[in-house]
Amino acid sequence: MKPQNLPPAVFLMGPTAAGKTGLAMELCERFPFEIISVDSALVYRGMSIGTAKPDEEVLRKAPHRLIDIREPTQNYSAADFRGDARLEMEAITANGKVPLLVGGTMLYFHALEHGLAELPAADVEVRKQLAQKAEKIGWPAMHENLQQKDPQTAARIHPNDPQRIQRALEVIQISGSPMSELQAHSSGKALDYRVHKIIISPRQRSTLHRRIEVRFNLMLDAGFVGEMKELYARSDLQADMPAMRAVGYRQAWDWLDGGCTFDEMCVNTVTATRRLAKRQLTWLRRESLAVWYDLQADGARQEVVEGLKEFLEAS
Repeated sequence: MKPQNLPPAVFLMGPTAAGKTGLAMELCERFPFEIISVDSALVYRGMSIGTAKPDEEVLRKAPHRLIDIREPTQNYSAADFRGDARLEMEAITANGKVPLLVGGTMLYFHALEHGLAELPAADVEVRKQLAQKAEKIGWPAMHENLQQKDPQTAARIHPNDPQRIQRALEVIQISGSPMSELQAHSSGKALDYRVHKIIISPRQRSTLHRRIEVRFNLMLDAGFVGEMKELYARSDLQADMPAMRAVGYRQAWDWLDGGCTFDEMCVNTVTATRRLAKRQLTWLRRESLAVWYDLQADGARQEVVEGLKEFLEAS
């Protein structure tokens, strides 16, 4: 099928705290959009405040698909998201609407658009060995190890991101090949949609940093500590589960475990969120066909609307 004959879809991307949800709500009032969440933490039930999950009023006005679809004890991968998102997009298109994919999990966007490499399945024993080694030498040292074996993958992973470091080393140990090499030969089917990509982010990083700090304080006011204590009290949850590795939850778990003071937890969470935003922006800068907007600039929202009108009229 020729590109101009493909159904339309919109990607609304940006770093954490950039204002994606607010803009998505405005766009749903103007266009026949239905929202699909692209967020690795929003899929989990019982994790609402610390993930800045849209509240009931927002969800009533503009329902978000792929929110609250897993228990925090369950894994949810990029492959899971890709399959779920494609089904939701097809349903939205069949209903005469346009999928609006909103979020900040860049790996999910990439997997959806370009497909996934055929990587080996997780191996419990290999992961256990890697975790034991990390306890001895630390994850920054494990990152250095990855850098020697797969510098291309290591460049995309922060030294304090144990989940992704472990996975990259696991792939090497199981397959004997670097993850970057396997991904270069991806066999996944590309997305059969004509996509318009929007990226929103303040031009000044200091503005984003202030927004992150303000949002975390609002989370505390909204009851994040109580939410975290309920999760911590669950006998089926552990600190090393993917859901509890999410920014904010990881730091709060460490505080409840006695690893730091409350004030240190707050500082650590804001710092970790800023680092997350930096990684997101690094990934976003590779999106050569996306249009960037600073919503603080005069006329920016209208420019977004005009760009969408032009895109949809060409469909």
